[in-house]
Amino acid sequence: MKRFIQFNDKKIDSFLFMQLSDLAKTLTKQSEWEVEFGFQSYVDFPAQKLYVSYFWDNRPETEKLHGLKTDVCLRAIGTLYYTDIDAVTAFIQKANRLSIPSFAKQLLMLAEDLRLEELCKKERPGTKKWFDTRRDVYRRYFQSQAQANLIKSVYTDALFAVLYLLLTSASPLEDVPFIHERIDPMIPWIRQTIGHLFDASSTKDIARLVLLLTEALEDVLEHDMLNTYFYLPQHAYNQEEAHMTLADLKRSSRLNNCDVLDKQKSGDEDIHDQELPTWHRETSDMTKSFLQFELEQGSRTHLLGKGGRPGEDGDQALGIVQGSAQKSSRNEYTRPISLERKQDVRQSGGGEAYGKENRHAEAIFLTPHSPSVQEQAEYEKKKLEIIAYQKKLKKMIEKTLEHKQALPRTDLHFGRLHKKLLRLWTDEQPRLFYKKRTPSPELDAVFTLLVDCSASMYDKMEETKRGIILFHESLKSVRVFHEVVGFWEDSNEAMETKQPNYFQTVISFSESLKKQTGPEILQLEPQEDNRDGFAIRLMTEKLLRRTEKQKFLLVFSDGEPAAYHYEQNGIIDTHEAVLEARKRGIEVLNVFLANGEITEEQQRTIQNIYGKHCIIVSNVEQLPDILFPLLKKLLHKSLV
Repeated sequence: MKRFIQFNDKKIDSFLFMQLSDLAKTLTKQSEWEVEFGFQSYVDFPAQKLYVSYFWDNRPETEKLHGLKTDVCLRAIGTLYYTDIDAVTAFIQKANRLSIPSFAKQLLMLAEDLRLEELCKKERPGTKKWFDTRRDVYRRYFQSQAQANLIKSVYTDALFAVLYLLLTSASPLEDVPFIHERIDPMIPWIRQTIGHLFDASSTKDIARLVLLLTEALEDVLEHDMLNTYFYLPQHAYNQEEAHMTLADLKRSSRLNNCDVLDKQKSGDEDIHDQELPTWHRETSDMTKSFLQFELEQGSRTHLLGKGGRPGEDGDQALGIVQGSAQKSSRNEYTRPISLERKQDVRQSGGGEAYGKENRHAEAIFLTPHSPSVQEQAEYEKKKLEIIAYQKKLKKMIEKTLEHKQALPRTDLHFGRLHKKLLRLWTDEQPRLFYKKRTPSPELDAVFTLLVDCSASMYDKMEETKRGIILFHESLKSVRVFHEVVGFWEDSNEAMETKQPNYFQTVISFSESLKKQTGPEILQLEPQEDNRDGFAIRLMTEKLLRRTEKQKFLLVFSDGEPAAYHYEQNGIIDTHEAVLEARKRGIEVLNVFLANGEITEEQQRTIQNIYGKHCIIVSNVEQLPDILFPLLKKLLHKSLV
């Protein structure tokens, strides 16, 4: 069904977003910094995020790409390394006391960006063409804004647009339109003053000149700016975390005093035994630790400054509890719990072990219920639909194995030298080598079929089950271990610090080759959201514990990931999960399911995540016909 009107249905180009993220990590030299889209470009220091502006949307591809890259460069190279945070913080305090604070703050960001632009081009000469495009687009934009604001009598915004044109003009004789009778007489002085901005070598110099301009214009401008062209994030610069060191971030509270004793240790100090209570107001709050030995109040000295004393048996608090060799009554869930357990199991995302975007994800493993008589009957019906594919595949594998077993092992051009060397003189091209007969070849592979059970699968799930049944019955017939897992996230329970993700193992490794297994596949149903990166990482861990030589992970999905706070970074997180799995020897393939025409945007998104290892199915009714050659190819590859 085509939608004629789309509200808030904006799609982010995943490949472009990954480019910007990689560029940010390269320029900042820190993997923690992330890129996000915002209404303006700025740096959020506490959250460690670089925002790029929506200003570049709906523009020609080259202008959009160059503009977004310059946003990243200005923040990753300029703001992080060359902007004086203390100077900006002091400027904000002064600007808030003015009658036109928005004009002052935006003018500061404009002038600072122009200064940082030159530093970026100097440090990275390859960015010059990006910034040329940026300046050309912005000049056209502010020319139109100057005219529009003059027509609307928004004189402060019109003056700001004129200031941008003057600061970026290639000629000192830039024409300035008539703005207002109170503003026009000050234009010569403004021209002269803003010229000093080009000589500014620091944020402090920029702030001083901007305050000079703004204070002079306070009596002339009746209103503050109506529009926001450049954004100064006051909430980010006012935070102490904006310029904290790593040591400061590790502290749980501030020191009451931070002085240092001048007296140096000589080594002849007297030692006095006296009672030293460990309780005082710094340690009075209850914490999760046994005892709190660190005292955070007092002067720093050189005593024990070069190392600690050797440990003793009695140092461990409550050591007697851990000293007895007895089995603990509690479980430590530091690794994923086996999916073959017969009850539901909850497992935390484990910090950033499963990706930064999944640090609050919680895995909940479900086991299927016993198939009903109706499910068994329906499964037998569906199995008859794919039995021709199954028999054909089984016959192909058997013939291949027989062919490998029947290959000649003597009269070879290389191998072990035969004792009978008479042919060396009797034959023109003697074959004097042989090989010892190897054991019968067999399939040495294991498969995990990961099925997206998000709500968008409601019109594709039935056909998807047919494809899963084909895989299950075919793999079972050739004795290849496999498992089938459906996954989804509960959007109703998801919150900032907890995102429950359900994994329903309908076919487990241990049960996959049993004759009666299969009807459980019909219990897969469309549910809610999908957090693909988290699911792929969990299945990767399971596959790595298998001993088979060839490991395959097939992901059946119908689009890009979508979960709580996962829409934008989910594509990158899933892409990283796929790369991690492939680096560890697991072949990850995607079967993209559609029910109709596949847009170019959808195709590009899936290829950005999985690369060339994806199969696009435009009509799910053809799924068995498409999966059969794929399965045939993978099993052929697994023959040893």
